[in-house]
Amino acid sequence: MDLDILAVSTLHITIAAAIKVVAFVFLTILPLVALSVWAERRVSAAMQDRVGPNRVGPLGLLQPVADGIKFLLKEDFTPKHVRKGFFWLAPALTMVPSLLTCAVIPFGSSLFGEKMVIADLDVGPLFVFAIASLTVYGIVLAGWASNSKYPFLGGVRSTSQMISYEISLGLSIVPLIMIYGELNLGRIVQDQAVNGWAMLPLWGEGLGKNLLLWIPVTISFVIFTTSMFAETNRLPFDLPECETELVAGYHTEYSSMKFALFFLGEYAAMIIGSGLAVTLFFGGWSLPFGWLAPETGAAAADIPWWHGAIHILTFFAKVIVFILFFIAVRWTLPRFRYDQLMDLGWKVFFELAIINVILTAIILWVIK
Repeated sequence: MDLDILAVSTLHITIAAAIKVVAFVFLTILPLVALSVWAERRVSAAMQDRVGPNRVGPLGLLQPVADGIKFLLKEDFTPKHVRKGFFWLAPALTMVPSLLTCAVIPFGSSLFGEKMVIADLDVGPLFVFAIASLTVYGIVLAGWASNSKYPFLGGVRSTSQMISYEISLGLSIVPLIMIYGELNLGRIVQDQAVNGWAMLPLWGEGLGKNLLLWIPVTISFVIFTTSMFAETNRLPFDLPECETELVAGYHTEYSSMKFALFFLGEYAAMIIGSGLAVTLFFGGWSLPFGWLAPETGAAAADIPWWHGAIHILTFFAKVIVFILFFIAVRWTLPRFRYDQLMDLGWKVFFELAIINVILTAIILWVIK
């Protein structure tokens, strides 16, 4: 009897996980990538006093669909001089890690008794950084396997850039881990729902303590956000693929769907980075001032389904705002010189992140 119950429970967990993967990755993240591309074009057009895409569908909303069809129908040309095995492997190594990292991000509280997270791990941020760091291998392989000078230079730049900023990115969340004493992203969001967001500690218990800790949290947010721009190769840190210097950087020799995978990987990484920033600093799926916040320790089955639906919409609304911030920065700031980029990572953010960890420890010691 116990084995039958265990088998049924395992089957239930497997089916629920499969449904959440399909719903979150294929029905949410990938369409959000397409909408992000459309938003990038419309926002940049508005900022530059242009029209932007306006022919394919209302307001050009079907332009990403047309682009996808174009990628599918274009000739998949592979130059003769490339190292073919690695050349074909690189796009997948760039996109797959970006999608895997979404597994631990809670995109809602619960819905119909199921937690709205694919894998509720107790080492969420560590999983994200471990998997996301694999992306650099795809970019390095793309640059090296292309057997061309511009992709090679882009791959070398990306290697040093991503490895450099991974350190400050990881150190930037250490103060949050110290404050919450937790590595489970779902429980961190629950704490923020009850006691105030990390960047908006204006309700709940321990108001004075939260306001005092707001200083290192703000420093962490600045380091985290800037490092995320560098990790996703977005302006003003797009040195690995800057058109004015390297034609298109590490994906210069790519075409058709292999180029599209790089494109999808970059935008998926931007979306997941936005989701992680929202989760850590802006309360994830929670509403401000504790509205509709489930009680601490409440079971998933005790949360009304409509609360869960509102929480999911809240999470994605915050992510969309953060994506628009990414886009606005791209079309506002000029590109850094490469020496400035490396100096910022090693001479400013690395030291500042370590000092911030010490500052957090001192504040926690004074409070307790």
